[in-house]
Amino acid sequence: MIPFFITHVSPQAPSLVAETLQGGRLSEGELVRTFEKAVESLVRIQGAVAVNSGTSALHLGLVCGGIGPGDEVILPAQTFIASGMAILQTGAKAVFADIDVRTGNLDVASVRAKITPRTRAILPVHWAGYPCELDELHRVAEAHGLWLIEDAAHALGATYRGRPVGAISRFTTFSFQAIKHITTGDGGLLVCADPDDASMAARRRWFGIDRADSPMSQEGERQYDVGEVGFKYHLNDYAAALGLANLPDLPGILSRRRTIADQYRRAFVSVPGISLLDYQDDRDCAWWLFTFRVERRLDFIQSLRAKGIPASVVHQGIHHNAVFGQQQADLPGQQLFDATQVSIPVHEQLTDDHVEQIIAAVREGW
Repeated sequence: MIPFFITHVSPQAPSLVAETLQGGRLSEGELVRTFEKAVESLVRIQGAVAVNSGTSALHLGLVCGGIGPGDEVILPAQTFIASGMAILQTGAKAVFADIDVRTGNLDVASVRAKITPRTRAILPVHWAGYPCELDELHRVAEAHGLWLIEDAAHALGATYRGRPVGAISRFTTFSFQAIKHITTGDGGLLVCADPDDASMAARRRWFGIDRADSPMSQEGERQYDVGEVGFKYHLNDYAAALGLANLPDLPGILSRRRTIADQYRRAFVSVPGISLLDYQDDRDCAWWLFTFRVERRLDFIQSLRAKGIPASVVHQGIHHNAVFGQQQADLPGQQLFDATQVSIPVHEQLTDDHVEQIIAAVREGW
């Protein structure tokens, strides 16, 4: 069976991780700083704060943005449940807007309709690595005094109208979980456009303690006076070592995925029963997934699996979960997407033969 997801580990990773382990410094240290600077170079903005998961990055960004009990944050239901959980962890309410069925991303008109006096922020998710309509969302946000925190767990290396995802909104979060483009084993990162937000995030990821301004006493105890609630969210050095080894491979990873996605889109454009998503030339998708809509989805999935090819629904709308208050939202785009979306492998370990096999299997029908 062709693997649906893979974990990319650079050949350089074992030696760099082993060197870190042998050095004896395993917790947050200089390698975390180096990893943060490497990501800052990638997204062309300072303010990167590395943490232990993408979910921690989302929660930390929301907290640093002042989100709390009584507030509302608008997001799509087309995401993993972590996006909504991070909002609930602040005491705020997750409000689900509809998606554009042509992309799987937030529908701007639906976002506008969901705004209330309690709304404080918008949390767009770049589904499958394809950037949302960020300029339009920012115009809505600015008109209502809101701000954006982008969930870019799928979108490392994506660009929107010439700008890297991560360099556009007040907060952007990335995931380095095992099956993402780049892994640190498990980890995440919050990018802050405002230096004050970045300083706050760096403190609050480690209990609210400012490491740079908490000297050791003569007795050997760190001196500090914490004035805000903090968390144990920091990344450690051996995870950062894995990330640093993998990060130089990202251009090649993205290039291979884009090549495969282009082949798929050309091959499937006229296949009966398939509706490709609508991707515009003004942005570059990171292709964490290759998602499209299909008729008779279960038949399609079973047909491919019988030929040794995985096809899967990765996430369906999370709005139905009881933890969100069982919102009976009118989300027709989400409903249609839930019924028809499916993904096939698009990762860099697919050989040309694999790609030809997948294309042939899909074109044979189901």
